[in-house]
Formats: sequence, C-alpha cells, structure tokens
Amino acid sequence: MTSPGALVDRLVESEWQGAAAEHHRRIDELLQRHPPRYTHPGTGDVVHPVWGFLFTYYSFRPAQLRRWHPGFGVGLEGAAAGRYLDYRGYVRSGQLVTVGRDHLDKRRDTLDYIIDLLEATAGRTPRLNCFGMHEWAMVYQASPEHIRHAGVPLRLSPAETDDVVRSQPPRCTHFDAFRFFTQPARPLNLTVLDRDSQPEFEQPGCLHAGMDLYKWAYKLAPLLPSELIADAFDLALQHREIDMRASPYDLSGFGLAPIAIEGPTGRAEYVRMQSELGRRAQSLRTELIDRCRRLP
Repeated sequence: MTSPGALVDRLVESEWQGAAAEHHRRIDELLQRHPPRYTHPGTGDVVHPVWGFLFTYYSFRPAQLRRWHPGFGVGLEGAAAGRYLDYRGYVRSGQLVTVGRDHLDKRRDTLDYIIDLLEATAGRTPRLNCFGMHEWAMVYQASPEHIRHAGVPLRLSPAETDDVVRSQPPRCTHFDAFRFFTQPARPLNLTVLDRDSQPEFEQPGCLHAGMDLYKWAYKLAPLLPSELIADAFDLALQHREIDMRASPYDLSGFGLAPIAIEGPTGRAEYVRMQSELGRRAQSLRTELIDRCRRLP
C-alpha cells in the first residue's frame, strides 16, 4: 500500500461534504461575478479580456478550481470519500482516504522551489514605481493584428499610447509579464529579465507576483487545502482588475473605469491600490510559506 503519511486530522463524511459544498458555492459565486467568457456582439462567445486571463494564462480549469481538497494530513471518512481515489495523489489508509506521502515526495522539488521563491519575494522591500506600464509595453509599436486583446479598443491612439511608454519607461520586475513585451519595448525596461534570474527580481509590490500566488497555490493541489487556493484565486481576481484598469485598453464596456496612469492623478491612484493589494498579497504569501513549511 502507498504510504499515506502521518494523519493530523480526520473528517467524518458530513463534515467534509459540508466543507466541499461551501467551497463549490464560493467558487461559483466568484465565477458568476467574474465570468471567464462573455458574448461578443460580433463574434459570439469569446474569452473575457479581464477575467479570462485567469483561465488562459493559468492552467487550472474551473472544474479543478471547484474541486475541494482537504490538504495533506487529513483523512476523509465515509463511502463517498472513495471518489477521491480517482484523483491524483490520493490513497486509502484503513477506512480513510487521504493524500499519500508518496505524492508529497514526488512534488518535493516543486515545493522547495516555491518556498524559495516566495521567501525571497517576501523578504524584499516593495517597489511601487512601475505604474502598471507592463500592459502598455505589450502594445508598444504593435500592429493592430498583434494587439493582445483583439476587439477591445485602446483608450488613446496608437501614437499617443507609444508616447506614454517613451515618457515613463517600464520598470517591470516580473519575467512573465516582461516576456510579453513587444520587441521594441524590451530594451526600454529598467532591467532585461530572464527566467533564470526570476528569483532575484521578484518583489512584493508587483501585481503579477501577487496574482501568481494563485498559481503557486494550485500547483501544490491536493497538498494544500482548497480554501487557501480559493483565497489566492479571489485575490488574483482583484489584482487582475487593477492590472487591466491601468492598462491602455478601454474597458468601459465591461463596467471598468480606467486608472489613467498617463497622468499624475492616475499614477497616485495606482500606487495607492497597488500598495493595498501588496499588503494583502504579502499576508497570503506568508500563509502559503507557512503551510508549505509545515508539510513534512
């Protein structure tokens, strides 16, 4: 039998089914408020330019997000727990179903990488002077067919948009945003980033670093409890809204007012929101580190 590892808790069937139902309700409510797709008047059902990012850039599907996991070290009682044996990582231990120790051991390298990255990020002073220019750098000198969110107009003309990028060059510290810059925009960034140096530059003021807490949480499913993944998803949605409101796109048709970072008032508003989200992300980052550190 695959080793289940040491159990620290056990849940009777009514307890864990109640927790699973509450998780489903929470996720369904979030998806209803922030739908990943919408009906475009001309092209029909298409990816939502704001919320769809959470399901195109990230690989966790809605069905996976809705699936409740208790986390490593918790055993599920009852006949219904048998369905978890169809999911990766679960084993039977006597009358209980739980995540097996073998699965944790297989994920050890990923776990160690995530801990190291999150701890390095958490230990740095937040930088709040980027003003969300990464989205502008993704359309800098781009031809219309290469605009990332096709069918969503820019707030300014292409020439005016390019002028904003030149007037306040990007100071992006997040490689996975930087890699989507247009080629002409990359040399304008304060630092040329690459994948290998990501742990050296990731910093807690970055909206995308905060958004990626969702990625690091779901990559460790089912080792982490789904409530923590749902917290990270909820926070990622809030990061994404600010991210796109500060972008060059006109999202008024989606009920989102712009944060006009091309002017001083908009930049001040962005920094205020970025700072608040950064504090919340840092709290979640600390919890993720603690949860990961407690895995045996």
